[in-house]
Amino acid sequence: MSVEPDTANHPGLLAAVRGPQDVKRMSTEQLGILAAEIRDFLVAKVSRTGGHIGPNLGVVELTLALHRVFDSPRDRLLFDTGHQAYVHKILTGRQDGFDRLRQRDGLSGYPSQAESEHDLIENSHASTALSYADGLAKAYALRGESRAVAAVVGDGALTGGMCWEALNNIATAGNPLVIVVNDNGRSYSPTIGGLADHLSTLRLNPSYERVLDTVREALGSTPLVGRPMYEVLHAVKRGIKDAVAPQAMFEDLGIKYVGPVDGHDIVAVEGALRAAKNFGGPVIVHAVTRKGYGYRPAEEDEADCLHGPGGAFNVETGQLVAAPTVKWTHVFADELVAIADERPDVVGITAAMAEPTGIAKLARKYPERTYDVGIAEQHAATSAAGLALGGLHPVVAVYATFLNRAFDQVLLDVAMHKLPVTFVLDRAGITGPDGPSHYGMWDMSVFGVVPGLRIAAPRDAATLREELREAVAVNDGPTIVRFPTGAVAADLPALRRVGPVDVLAESARTDVLLVAVGSFAGLGVQVAGRVAEQGYGVTVVDPRWVRPAPAELVELAAGHRLVVTVEDGVRVGGVGDALAQAMRDADVEVPVKDLGVPADWHPHGTRAQILADLGLTAQDVARDVTGWISRLDVDAAATEDALASEPVGSVVTPREAPAPK
Repeated sequence: MSVEPDTANHPGLLAAVRGPQDVKRMSTEQLGILAAEIRDFLVAKVSRTGGHIGPNLGVVELTLALHRVFDSPRDRLLFDTGHQAYVHKILTGRQDGFDRLRQRDGLSGYPSQAESEHDLIENSHASTALSYADGLAKAYALRGESRAVAAVVGDGALTGGMCWEALNNIATAGNPLVIVVNDNGRSYSPTIGGLADHLSTLRLNPSYERVLDTVREALGSTPLVGRPMYEVLHAVKRGIKDAVAPQAMFEDLGIKYVGPVDGHDIVAVEGALRAAKNFGGPVIVHAVTRKGYGYRPAEEDEADCLHGPGGAFNVETGQLVAAPTVKWTHVFADELVAIADERPDVVGITAAMAEPTGIAKLARKYPERTYDVGIAEQHAATSAAGLALGGLHPVVAVYATFLNRAFDQVLLDVAMHKLPVTFVLDRAGITGPDGPSHYGMWDMSVFGVVPGLRIAAPRDAATLREELREAVAVNDGPTIVRFPTGAVAADLPALRRVGPVDVLAESARTDVLLVAVGSFAGLGVQVAGRVAEQGYGVTVVDPRWVRPAPAELVELAAGHRLVVTVEDGVRVGGVGDALAQAMRDADVEVPVKDLGVPADWHPHGTRAQILADLGLTAQDVARDVTGWISRLDVDAAATEDALASEPVGSVVTPREAPAPK
């Protein structure tokens, strides 16, 4: 549906946008109105579901200009990271899906090939899009296809090494490619590092500040977004790129540079993009934007400009609607500060996520002992190795999904040197709404192969505090402490402890040893109660330190008829696999059944929904355990019957014996 010229003076332009072609037909005045409507739409929808509101408010005009200049999907638009693609989704016909954003069977919070032909890469880990773009541009050149490639990369993502590896290769290849640097001075929190300091000189330019002051003054009298915001946008001065000197750093790489341009001036951005597209080689367009732009609560949120509220929030204030709870991250942050009070050798490291991982609390008290390395997990790991070599004990706090990027550094730079570095993995296991790229379900399998590395999985606040202290007490190798997202479960005290293993439930019968890893401890106790109703006895244990498998756990296994493990990591190479191998090595022939997450790409939804789909609920696990142990009874009875039916003095050969199940 196209937009008629007479719609310019009243709202409703957004409702008429069903694809990029509709945006291409609009006048400059209409585009300004549309930008304001998109901000209204984003705030209204995301306030009900949670999601990445701050980054998307900052790229409204930039995304409009991209879709006016490029012909998606023939031309390829890549977003790094994908959480800034909400406006792109709106402009490519997915407005109706925002009512179920990040919910089961609803829109993904990131680009998704399954949703639209306009989405090519489902990237949600930063600093990757330029490498994709380099490969795409080379492929189109070799195939003789005239297709443009444009990659939008944040200044925060430019702190990642992959971006600079890609830029070096892009410059060498010389293929047509437009790189849009979305420079808002932030990734999750304010961007740090030498590059950030360099780009910040642009934002400190008096001419640029005069433009932003105009916006700030107008926003002071604009409580929310809407028609008043359009008037502000329309009044912003244009041509900012002429007031600030171009930066030589990019052209030193051999890539043409355009900018900086005011990223909230559609005409200026569109002009820069058209010039870049027509150049015929690699060009960087430097767009200066403001994260959270146009929405007062986001503008005033100094921590992260409402980067990604985890749930519904109040439109007026930007505050989460749900009552605050004690989260795993809070417990970790408090205990880390307490440890740092006692031990001056403990330092903190994070990768552009000081607030989300809890490191910010340490930074506020001990700024000289806290390091934010930017979006550079590989550097974080090896820098931590250097700190450890220098006599300190670094605590590296990242999301579990992001440590995957630093496997080589953990393996060879840290573990091979037996260095005391503690990695704290937030959002471990199935996290839910952010989808498969953010599930922290790989760590126990991937890092379980690292020699000398020990992995702890606390079950509650008390064990998190305890295991964190145990981890930083290790001085002969690396440790990992992992915990899930969300609120901490109520403390679950142990009945007794066997070595490092906590016994949480036991009975007179020793039919089943249920090994409940980390946050599944409470589930394990529920399962024991359900299985007891069927006449079987279950011993529930929390290994606490899950890799390598404790010797005491193997000894406990030997005293039971069946061992069942349940974990929120992938089964292949997980805790169940490790325990089974340890039992084989000790000649313990008790059968082992392992329950966990299949190694696959599981769709987004709530954590509870996904665990239910995977059969990782108390009801499902109890049914499985009851079935397995009852079959052992049936098999044992069948064997006894076979022996009883044999003539006196005969021998049942292995070939005649019932096959184990």
